[in-house]
Amino acid sequence: MSTYKWIIASAFAVVGGTCAAANVDGPHLGRVVTQADIAAWDISIAPDGTGLPAGAGTAKQGEPLYVARCAACHGIKGDGQVGQTAPPLAGGFGTLTGDKPLKTVGSYWPYATTLFDYVRRAMPAIQPESLTNDEVYALAAYVLYLNHLVGDSDVMNAKTLPKVKMPNRAKFFVVYPNKRL
Repeated sequence: MSTYKWIIASAFAVVGGTCAAANVDGPHLGRVVTQADIAAWDISIAPDGTGLPAGAGTAKQGEPLYVARCAACHGIKGDGQVGQTAPPLAGGFGTLTGDKPLKTVGSYWPYATTLFDYVRRAMPAIQPESLTNDEVYALAAYVLYLNHLVGDSDVMNAKTLPKVKMPNRAKFFVVYPNKRL
């Protein structure tokens, strides 16, 4: 038997014998995926806000959360001072065309909805997905406030967050079939 045929035959043996047997009985690995399983993983937010959950928050509500959960890594005002372990979140305006661009949420990111998506999914780094939707909206509002993009009492929610115009939005584009945001 050639090496190629031996590899194919070995693969069939590992996954359950023959194709016909695998289709009928299967290897009995894992479990059936439920709609609840899919919903728990389906947390992506589109640039236009599709997928944003219920909830709301303001920068005033977000500041104490930020100080407690984010400042140790990103700096007390999101400025990422020397010694911080994560990049700055605020500032950098006007630096993108210079020799040392500072890519922050305010200077570089094209959509405020991306901020919500990222914070909910990955922050805080030592405890990702531990924040409530209200906390994520409040933190997003605070980071946007640090970048002078919203007021400290502006409510961020599924309707208002997608309306925040990010300064660098025109430098990016998203293409959907028959639609451009």
